[in-house]
Amino acid sequence: MSADLVKSDLTPELQQRILNLFQEVKTLMPYLINLPPEDRRALPKMGPKSRAFVDQGLVTAEQNPGILPRNFDLEEYRHHVEQLRLLEPLVMMSEQLNSLMEDTFIGMGSDCYTHTLVVYQTAKMAGKGSGLDPHLDSLAKRFARRSPSKDDTSHTEK
Repeated sequence: MSADLVKSDLTPELQQRILNLFQEVKTLMPYLINLPPEDRRALPKMGPKSRAFVDQGLVTAEQNPGILPRNFDLEEYRHHVEQLRLLEPLVMMSEQLNSLMEDTFIGMGSDCYTHTLVVYQTAKMAGKGSGLDPHLDSLAKRFARRSPSKDDTSHTEK
């Protein structure tokens, strides 16, 4: 792929406006939770089959409230299902936006890296002693190979 994948006009002011909008979304949704990875793995997940299961369960509960345990809160169940339906398009939009932003970030990073390679190659061709030595030394660190030190015991058996 070539350089210049992304043509951006993001300014610090626009960045701050966007960050403020993200913060506003978080403020508008104070019920958002952050699950630890182990809890995420342990919870049952909602796929297409589970979605149909939940929809049918709600219909069954609404049409037959007498079969439910006395402590079952049908209104709370209905509220959860409604909230899930309302949240779904928001999640889909945020996933799409996140994917676009990640791809743009990767593309912009590639553009920057490709341009920096040109700068580095040009500086190397200018050669040592051209006043670029500190810059060349700094740029060359990206490609320096680390030799194993005598004190490196991370690969030895205990």
